[in-house]
Amino acid sequence: MTRTLYITLIGILFSFTFSTDFNKPNNGQDVTGIDIGNKAPELDFKDPDGNNIKLSSLKGNIVLIDFWASWCFPCRRENPNIVSAYNKYSKSKFKNAKGFKIYSVSLDKSKEAWIKAIEQDKLTWKEHVSDLKGWGSQGAGIYGVRGIPTNFLLNADGKIIAKNLRGIALHKELDKLVKSL
Repeated sequence: MTRTLYITLIGILFSFTFSTDFNKPNNGQDVTGIDIGNKAPELDFKDPDGNNIKLSSLKGNIVLIDFWASWCFPCRRENPNIVSAYNKYSKSKFKNAKGFKIYSVSLDKSKEAWIKAIEQDKLTWKEHVSDLKGWGSQGAGIYGVRGIPTNFLLNADGKIIAKNLRGIALHKELDKLVKSL
């Protein structure tokens, strides 16, 4: 390859790489991913009754995606906080959302243990899902879950606005989204 041709090809490649249209993710479209600011990836799994529930069916609400399992002691210890947040914020009025929902994704393998934990911990919301594959859970894979409890807070547009909120941190983040009277 001649030197002139080589320099010309590098120039074309350089121009293409730094063009403004090329650097815009998806030409201004939302980027789907698991980072704050990304559109949350879709999840679609069965509830304990065998009905599929899509994460996107909750769009328009503030949504907490909560990865947990019945056998996970830290998860079970955090559940009273999640219940407290649900009881408080599911009745709240939000600035830019219809309401607050929790989409619980269980990493259980035993349906019986999963259902028993839902009942014991008084997890009264309806959006409980699992593929009953434990750590092989497709949802955990999509969201890069390496430990539980893990959660993602979504705005009404389905974008991730916070991650791994435990204890009072969850309540503080939700307080920021509630309408002031």
